[in-house]
This record gives sequence, C-alpha cells and structure tokens, in this order.
Amino acid sequence: MASASFVSLLVFVAMASAASAQLSSTFYDTSCPDALSTIRRVVTAAVRSEPRMGASLVRLHFHDCFVDVILLADTGSFVGEQGAAPNAGSIRGMNVIDNAKTQVEAVCKQTVSCADILAVAARDSVFALGGPFWTVPLGRRDSTTASKTNAENDLPPPSSDLQGLTDKFSNKGLSVTDMVALSGAHTIGQSQCKNFWDRIYNDSNIDTAFATSLKENCPQPIGSGDSSLAPLDRTSPNAFDNAYYSNLLSQKGLLHSDQVLFNGGGTDNTVRSFASNPAAFGSAFATAMVNMGNIAPKTRTQGQIRLSCSKVKS
Repeated sequence: MASASFVSLLVFVAMASAASAQLSSTFYDTSCPDALSTIRRVVTAAVRSEPRMGASLVRLHFHDCFVDVILLADTGSFVGEQGAAPNAGSIRGMNVIDNAKTQVEAVCKQTVSCADILAVAARDSVFALGGPFWTVPLGRRDSTTASKTNAENDLPPPSSDLQGLTDKFSNKGLSVTDMVALSGAHTIGQSQCKNFWDRIYNDSNIDTAFATSLKENCPQPIGSGDSSLAPLDRTSPNAFDNAYYSNLLSQKGLLHSDQVLFNGGGTDNTVRSFASNPAAFGSAFATAMVNMGNIAPKTRTQGQIRLSCSKVKS
C-alpha cells in the first residue's frame, strides 16, 4: 500500500500540474500589454543602482513559490511569512516590487497580480546581471493566506545535507537537476555570517585559505558577527554566471548546503557539467525557474489581484 506521504505528494503534483496548465506567456497581451516592459524598466533600474538587489528579488521569488506568499506583511490580526526564521532580517526587495506594482497599476488597474510581478522581476533581475532570459508563464493570482509555520518547515536551511535538500525540492515536485540549477542562483548575492559560521569553523570539506579569509568578519564566538555579509560567489559576485559551480569544485562553497552538492554524492556530475558548460547551466536554470514558478499557483477564481502587494485586498 502506498504511504500517506507519497499519496499526498501525488495529489500535490497533480494539483500543481493542473494549475500550471492554466498559465500562459500571453496572459496580459490584451488586458495589460505594457505590463512586462513596465516591470522590466523598474527592475533594471533597481539592479543597476544596486546589483545585490537582483539576488534579493530572485530569493523573494524562491520563497514565494516554496510556501504561500512572502509579500504579505504582518498586521495586528494577520501573521505572514516575513517573520519566519528563514526570512526575518534577511529578505529584501519588497520596495522594488511595490514600485513595480504602482507603475503597473498606473497603466492597467487591478489586472496584474503581485505574484506575476515577482516572477517577472526575478527573470529580469537575472537577465540584468548577465544571466539567461526565459519566457515566464503568467496568470497567477495572489494568495490571501500565508503560513509562518510552512515557511519554517518548507524552506531548506543553509545547514541542509544533500538528502535534506533533495527531499525539500522533491516535495515541491522539483527534480534533482532543478535543485542543483536553482542553487546556482548563489552565483549572485550575499549571506549573513550566521548562515556560514558553522561551516568555516567546523566543516572539513572547505578550502583552508578560503575559510581563514572569512573568519575576520565572522569571528568567534558564534553570535558576535551574525549580520556580517560575505558574497556567495567571491569570483564574480555581481555577475550571473557559472562560477558558483567552479567554486564548489575548489571547496569554496560559502554555505554548507552549497558544498554538499559537490561532496562525493549523486549531484557531483551535474556540478561538473555546469562548471564546464555555462550554456548548459543557463538552460537548466531557466527551465528550473519555470518549474518552480509552476508550484501550485493560484489561478482563475482562486485568490485575488491585490491593490497593494503587502496586504490582502478587503
């Protein structure tokens, strides 16, 4: 007899597939033909002003897809996901999405969802930093609920081992190749010391000089430099390329959950492939981003089109 968890996964995948089938790249061609160009203009300006913002917007989209909705802020009567452990004190870019929403509302009112704006913004961020461009399926509606508990349970922590990562992604219907490709988003952005402290002091599969260089801004004892930042990819921190995978080959992955992708396990060959073939990585990343964006989207009569991305429309 199939296990309950396996049956639940099958039901989830079936529902997600049905919903994603209702998305279309031409969804706004008639109702809001200027939506995509408006979003791209806002995002490109934000990333040009601060390249790190590109990584922040990709991360927002990842957290939005993996749980319910990252953009809803807490109120006196509503607890969202922004205060969950993986998000508190680290999520950024909501102001860029709010700006894009304002600009889009100016050209077509109550038509384009915040969820779609975020999906397009993630794509445009990657492209602005030199990465691939892909067609984003559209037609999502905005969730009216959020779950701090799900955010803390579903998002993979930086301490994850390979099996833990694989399980988290598999639970969302994503393949191992999707997982390795999406991890490549760590070719841009930065991480706080608290996320890699244990790795640089306790892991053995780390380049010694690399670990030593990180300890100055991430000192002992633990907690004394928690908010200090380090680039996830020192080689080219503001360029979306495949250097992340070359770093893993040299045991220079910043997070424990990065380096486990190349540590004698089943993903080693995929890492080698992406390290040696930037086109293969770019193609796999674009495919994985579409797959991630297809995780159980709200469509048709589900959810709503919010007027403000940070609060439910009453």
